[in-house]
Amino acid sequence: MKTLILCVGIVGLGILSGCIQQEESSVSYTDVTAHKAKDLIDNNPDIIILDVSPLYDQGHIPGAINYYLGDGSLDEALPSLEKDAPYLVYCHTDSVSIQAAQKLIDAGFTNVYRLEGNFRAWTEAGYDTEP
Repeated sequence: MKTLILCVGIVGLGILSGCIQQEESSVSYTDVTAHKAKDLIDNNPDIIILDVSPLYDQGHIPGAINYYLGDGSLDEALPSLEKDAPYLVYCHTDSVSIQAAQKLIDAGFTNVYRLEGNFRAWTEAGYDTEP
């Protein structure tokens, strides 16, 4: 009987901790179109634009800062970045921008946007770029 009570207690704790864990991970980044990203940039002078690609020197969104995900630059920069500031994250591929946006969320950043379609969507919308 004691074993049964112990097993039920352990299962109950597992369920409870699973619920708590799901609640904590409900914070997420927001995907935005190129048009919405342009609107965010134009109407929010505090937004920090993060280009997480290795192709920054081939063209980027004006004002973007390059913290390439693949070489650890983003990881190194995280402690110095303001967690409550708004961030727009993009790359040239979805997988990298998704990883970078999620990395910010996992590190406790609260206001993260990811450019859907990445740099290509930005250029196809006809918005300015810097070399």
